[in-house]
Amino acid sequence: MFENLTERLSRTLKNVSGRGRLTDDNIKDTLREVRMALLEADVALPVVREFVKRVKERAVGTEVSKSLTPGQEFIKIVQSELEAVMGAGNEALDLSCQPPAVILMAGLQGAGKTTSVGKLGKLLKERDKKKVLVVSADVYRPAAIKQLETLATDVGVDFFPSNVEQKPLAIVKAALEHGKTKFYDVVIVDTAGRLHVDEEMMGEIKDIHQALNPVETLFVVDAMTGQDAANTAKAFNDALPLTGVILTKVDGDARGGAALSVRHITGKPIKFLGVGEKTDALEPFHPDRVASRILGMGDVLSLIEDLERNVDKKEAEKLAKKFKDKKGFDLEDFRSQLQQMKNMGGMMGMLDKLPGMSQLPGDMKDKVDDKIFMQMEAIINSMTKGERARPELIKGSRKKRIAAGSGTQVQDVNRLLKQFTQMQKMMKKMQKGGMKNMMRQMKGMMPGGGMFPGR
Repeated sequence: MFENLTERLSRTLKNVSGRGRLTDDNIKDTLREVRMALLEADVALPVVREFVKRVKERAVGTEVSKSLTPGQEFIKIVQSELEAVMGAGNEALDLSCQPPAVILMAGLQGAGKTTSVGKLGKLLKERDKKKVLVVSADVYRPAAIKQLETLATDVGVDFFPSNVEQKPLAIVKAALEHGKTKFYDVVIVDTAGRLHVDEEMMGEIKDIHQALNPVETLFVVDAMTGQDAANTAKAFNDALPLTGVILTKVDGDARGGAALSVRHITGKPIKFLGVGEKTDALEPFHPDRVASRILGMGDVLSLIEDLERNVDKKEAEKLAKKFKDKKGFDLEDFRSQLQQMKNMGGMMGMLDKLPGMSQLPGDMKDKVDDKIFMQMEAIINSMTKGERARPELIKGSRKKRIAAGSGTQVQDVNRLLKQFTQMQKMMKKMQKGGMKNMMRQMKGMMPGGGMFPGR
């Protein structure tokens, strides 16, 4: 997300960051570039106007002129105004009520509403330790009920059965009653989507809202629709008292216009970002971290949270013990590292959160392809246990068998073994405490080096 905006803003602000003095002229030029960058990112015009106006007011004031580094002070102003546009901070769900707390999900068809119900159910169950019940009141799309049932099973939350013969109002009332009698903490209600905002749909969802009196009414919207996402959210908000927004398909949105427009246009906070198809790909929305990512400064806090959430503690302890006992690093360990990386959204998902990644040349980013890691894992899976423990056994005929079993070529197996040898050497350097040597080894495994072969 924000690839285009980050690239454009980084280039623009780089020109001003080293200035010893800022004048009206160079502020004007920079602001023009910032304005164009935001418009190209499909940020709504009223938001762009307000943003540029506020930055200008602060930039020509005393804040910058009294600073020792005016250029850097200007970037700080841009960052704080980006945060202000998106909201003061993360606004968590307010579930403080007599259980069950009802969360009502609304949105257009195809926005990812049902998937978001499953993701949110999983997050509340695993992170907040809540007993969760999900129900579908979408009787117009027969597959919707089955889809939610399948998702509920996948993420381990309970599903309240419904069918297309029932009335949506009857379904939600029965689900709420069931939630009360079975002592559920949270009931999440999936409602029907439409291709556009219409009176019939609004009338139905208003009736559901009145019957349930939910503590949270979340509008689910596709980030890839840009500023239209904010306008649709406003139309819903005019009819329904929304408490927040879930922005989906953020990983496919290179512009970021929706994230920067929703709060200003609706007055409602973005509470979550849907960042992928996996059931755990739902992140709380932190305006300060997103602003940092937009300006190419990375999002290290989210990366640390990803690590804490996804790294298998037992596997990490096992590897640490191996290190301590000075035992070798084998292909089983290598596979484990690849799997942990995959759980964190792949290499690109991790790199996006590191500072300065926007400065990487495009051709270098292209080489960071997560398919390579999937291929590597497939190759290791095709090996016997003995081969994983003793890679030196893997010679001619074994290589052919492994390649055939993983659907790859012998040269792919050779490449993996070469990369594994590099990793092994690096681990030995770490065991000996030679940090400089280890960094030199790592350099060869970064983009442009051995880990990411050119196409």
